[in-house]
Amino acid sequence: MGHTATPQDTAGGLTATEHRLPNGLRVVLSQDHLTPVAAVCLWYDVGSRHEVAGRTGLAHLFEHLMFQGSRQVQGNGHFELVQAAGGSLNGTTSFERTNYFETMPAHQLELALWLEADRMGTLLAALDEESMENQRDVVKNERRQRYDNVPYGTAFEKLTAMVFPEGHPYHHTPIGSMADLDAASLEDAREFFRTYYAPNNAVLAVVGDIDPEQTLAWVEKYFGSIPSHDGKRPPRDGALPEVIGEELRELIEEDVPSRALMAAYRLPQDGTRAADAADLALTVLGGGESSRLHNRLVRHDRTAVSAGFGMLRLAGAPSMGWLDVKTSGEARVEDIEAAVDEELERFAQEGPTTEELERAQAQLEREWLDRLATVGGRADELCRYAVLFGDPQLALTAVRRILEITSDEVRAVAAARLRADNRAVLVYEPTGPQEDETEADETEGADHQ
Repeated sequence: MGHTATPQDTAGGLTATEHRLPNGLRVVLSQDHLTPVAAVCLWYDVGSRHEVAGRTGLAHLFEHLMFQGSRQVQGNGHFELVQAAGGSLNGTTSFERTNYFETMPAHQLELALWLEADRMGTLLAALDEESMENQRDVVKNERRQRYDNVPYGTAFEKLTAMVFPEGHPYHHTPIGSMADLDAASLEDAREFFRTYYAPNNAVLAVVGDIDPEQTLAWVEKYFGSIPSHDGKRPPRDGALPEVIGEELRELIEEDVPSRALMAAYRLPQDGTRAADAADLALTVLGGGESSRLHNRLVRHDRTAVSAGFGMLRLAGAPSMGWLDVKTSGEARVEDIEAAVDEELERFAQEGPTTEELERAQAQLEREWLDRLATVGGRADELCRYAVLFGDPQLALTAVRRILEITSDEVRAVAAARLRADNRAVLVYEPTGPQEDETEADETEGADHQ
């Protein structure tokens, strides 16, 4: 096992070391002795972008199957063992990865490593028609509960399909379609696992109150004998023109609590300065109650009860800027849209004030440091940068990069991208009685019990 990187002193003095097993598994370790806990995070380089037409939803279905037992762990045993040891765990699926994670009392770290290795190495020993059928139904039910049967629940799916054209690897969301979930066979699932759930397609991060030497010895003991697999094809190219070229629009008449305006914009790919600049632009425009759109629509015009602008960072395709405005009373969507365009135009001309930029940078810095401050959050970020950008150390210097962005870069990316010919728009018109509102998220994660 080779030691391939030296620690770097970065955010708050945090460091990480990297190692690689002969079977290709990448291991990232970061010590933190503040509390007697340890986080284990395993990212597999597979998400919905790796799926093919007719078989969408397999990545997310697999996230559920991974909690159905392996050779030495029966049924729901993964959950039972971790929780009995005082730990917590879950898994989620996105366009670009599937991850599994445990936070354990430090003295139970070996158990978490053994459990993750057992399912990576032997899941197929326990995968049968019964568990496949069981989890297919669970995922279909999750789709109903989170997408199909909640107000505005399919908005994310609709906007994604508009921003990323038919045939594009990001055209469909990780939840998958009902028809494709029905069509997936046990052999499809087995082939998917063999291809993607291999050590050379994964990054394991262990963060917290650990002894690095002992941790590496356990990783080698439990993961070292799992064979690598060379059959994985690279994901399809997700590149697209910087702007859509026209405004795409759909009117949806549904039983929703209020009228709504939602829009998605194509933004720069993650891992670039332009993506950081876009994140800052959206934070100034729609990140919280001090943002321009909240001040304009909620406080001043009083046409909206909420107005937010967020960013879905994507590494293998353009990122997405997500505008979400819920109207107030009888306010007209046309008036709100005109006000939004006015604010975007002004921002494209003038950019942020010095105070706005500093506040947005402080907000993003605080969010970053909050993630890095927990052992689970740091393990996840180390995995993310290792899988998507090849270098986990980038997680520890991300704050510095945000603070280097200038107001002119923020103005320029807004002028180039936050335009009417670069957005997909959904207008919701209520048809029935009012009720509580819920919204969908791009990451599919579930309570697997």
